[in-house]
Amino acid sequence: MRQWVLDNGFLKIAESSGIADVTADEIYRAVIENDAPWPDLQAGKSGAAAALTFSRYPASLSIVMNGPLEGVLPHLTYELRTQGGHTFMVSAEAVLHGHVIVEDTWYPLLPENIEELSGLLGSVRPGQNPKSLREVLGLREAALRSGPVIDRMSTGALDAVALAGKAGPAPDGIRANLYNYQAGGWRWLRFIMRERLGGLLADEMGLGKTLQIISAVRDPGTGSALQDVLVVAPGSLLENWKRELAKFAPDLAVLKHHGSLRTGRPAELSGYNVVITSYDTVIRDLSLLKSIAWSVMIADEAQNIKNPDALRTRCLKEIPRAVGLAMTGTPVENRLTDLWSIMDFAVPGYLGDIGSFRKAYDDTPEGAAILEPVISPLMLRRRVVDVATDLPERIDIPEAIELTESEASEYERIRAEIVEKYGAAATLVSLTSLRQYCAHPSLLDSEEDLATVEFSKFQRLLEILTEISASGEKAIVFTSYNGMADRIAHSVRDQLRVEAYTLDGRLEIDARQPLIDHFSRMEGAAVLVLNPKAGGSGLNITAANHVIHYNLEWNPALEDQASARAHRRGQTRPVTVRRMFCAGTVEDVVNARVERKRQISSSAIVGVRGAENDYADILAALQSSPLRGKLTA
Repeated sequence: MRQWVLDNGFLKIAESSGIADVTADEIYRAVIENDAPWPDLQAGKSGAAAALTFSRYPASLSIVMNGPLEGVLPHLTYELRTQGGHTFMVSAEAVLHGHVIVEDTWYPLLPENIEELSGLLGSVRPGQNPKSLREVLGLREAALRSGPVIDRMSTGALDAVALAGKAGPAPDGIRANLYNYQAGGWRWLRFIMRERLGGLLADEMGLGKTLQIISAVRDPGTGSALQDVLVVAPGSLLENWKRELAKFAPDLAVLKHHGSLRTGRPAELSGYNVVITSYDTVIRDLSLLKSIAWSVMIADEAQNIKNPDALRTRCLKEIPRAVGLAMTGTPVENRLTDLWSIMDFAVPGYLGDIGSFRKAYDDTPEGAAILEPVISPLMLRRRVVDVATDLPERIDIPEAIELTESEASEYERIRAEIVEKYGAAATLVSLTSLRQYCAHPSLLDSEEDLATVEFSKFQRLLEILTEISASGEKAIVFTSYNGMADRIAHSVRDQLRVEAYTLDGRLEIDARQPLIDHFSRMEGAAVLVLNPKAGGSGLNITAANHVIHYNLEWNPALEDQASARAHRRGQTRPVTVRRMFCAGTVEDVVNARVERKRQISSSAIVGVRGAENDYADILAALQSSPLRGKLTA
């Protein structure tokens, strides 16, 4: 004789052959609709069923992410919500059975609810817990789009997941000693790549994002360097990437895919460890780049894809990649959708579609606070103040700027004229027009309007100052040319909406210290543009912790004196010193000259004239051509 029985909390049928499972639909038809293949069980709710109340209305079941109680990954529980709004914790077996008994009431579960839960759990079976960050993020994505997942994890819990594997050796094959936070970033990147996810490295400017990325490419934890890595960066930074790779990981095979001589054949791009290209080239060569399955794709200065509707953004996201990594010190420039667009490249779909994102996170501090725990597992952001104890007092960053083809052609025209005019009789003075051109072409034509002349080096300067200003910090910029100082100050005020001042020979000596005092007292971001001869000695500008040498000085002692305005006694923060120079030009020779002089003696004072190898450096400068560099790149 059949009879209803309870077995491990679930309603089943006891028959002569044993206890049989019953579906929610069969119980519903037998007990509520009196329509089942077992007439003797239809009415009266015999056996264990007699003590139960049967709900006609299905309850909904949700996955709940808790903890973590032990380790770093969350554990899962299941929550039942009745139509009356009551909630109960139930066992994982409810997902398998499709019905459950809670407080002497039987509830059916919607089949589509069970099907959705099973799909979300994927390889995680009911009763098990996630074993990887990818599994956790899949569940969190469902919680984000109001799916049947409830996120009750402790604040910062997933940060620990992403930084798991914190201990370990230094990266293999890297010619640099990483600071502790850089080694942590390298291990985080390896973890993200091993999970076949993507991420955003959003460290503040000056903390060495490029070195961390190169370390992860050279030593991803698999025993050999990565291959088929695509780096996309602004065109002006391609040469800097090439030099950094050669400096820190010289055994990597690197190709710069840029310019008129670039290949159109996929086979000639495959097999390199790293291919470097620009955002503009991605648009032109999209079909070519789409034909290669890139292992890792890196978007440098990823604020360039903050607009999801921009052509460069759409093209970049079409390129196939196993892992996407974004790099930017300013993940949010204007609105939270900037971050959505960047993360949509790094981890497509994680933050849902842009419409749902805008509804969930408005552009307020409250919206950002809600978004932070969602985004933090896949975004590593350290500020200088966070790692100050791990930093040296001074961080020197070379900025090799690659000129565009049209800029390089114009430089070559000027160079050829000087060579023809001076020949072997060239002097330092004969290099003036080349050095001015490397500051800004408009310096050679005073009637040109800055707003109508774009120049790679100047645009890069504004990008750097934008990031510094976004952090509310101050910068001092050195340039030898008063016209350039005026242009910098004007653009900072007009485009960045940040206060900017100039200090050079035009300002009376008695007025200089009051200007410094005003600059130092100001709250928040500000920029001071100085001539190194006027501001190179006697001034204390420790309110600024960023120094930018916009055009390099022939005399390294003059440059060092200028840097010492901020990097001196009384400075309480690490100082970042950037030296900007146009690759393949007179500035490249000046940079090499300065580095050589410093290696000989850190205290050597080299005059503008009279040094033994001044003439050799002048000739080398006249022979340098950015076009020649492009032909050999």
